[in-house]
Amino acid sequence: MAIVKYSPFGDLRNLQEQMNRLLDMAWSRESGEELREGVWQPPVDIFEDENGIVIKAELPGIDQKDIEVRIEDNTLTIRGERKHDQEVKKENYHRVERYYGSFQRSFSLPATIDRETVKAFCDKGILTITLPRREETKPKQIHVEVK
Repeated sequence: MAIVKYSPFGDLRNLQEQMNRLLDMAWSRESGEELREGVWQPPVDIFEDENGIVIKAELPGIDQKDIEVRIEDNTLTIRGERKHDQEVKKENYHRVERYYGSFQRSFSLPATIDRETVKAFCDKGILTITLPRREETKPKQIHVEVK
């Protein structure tokens, strides 16, 4: 038998997931709507590399024409909508765990971002936004001469 180190955070995370499921079921039954429609937020990863900041958002099943990426006043906003498949009737579903409807995520950007060279592309349901640093804000190596 393997010895496993006990972590109370795993139990807390499990409890939180169970509570979220219970609350979701209660709210969907109160509203009478079985499908999860309305406001939702796609999960994102944000990291920094030597060139700038990269944001990756999970957007599976969403057409690129339904995604909008905009920068205004040092705020990056991602908007879009996941549309429900109208071919299947609501009463034919046994379980619906994905969210449908519109979404919006906003992020404050540092002043070091070059807004003119921001790029966004979507591949396999992952939206990747690259936010390069301005040249004057990138670290610069200074050569020290010895005399």
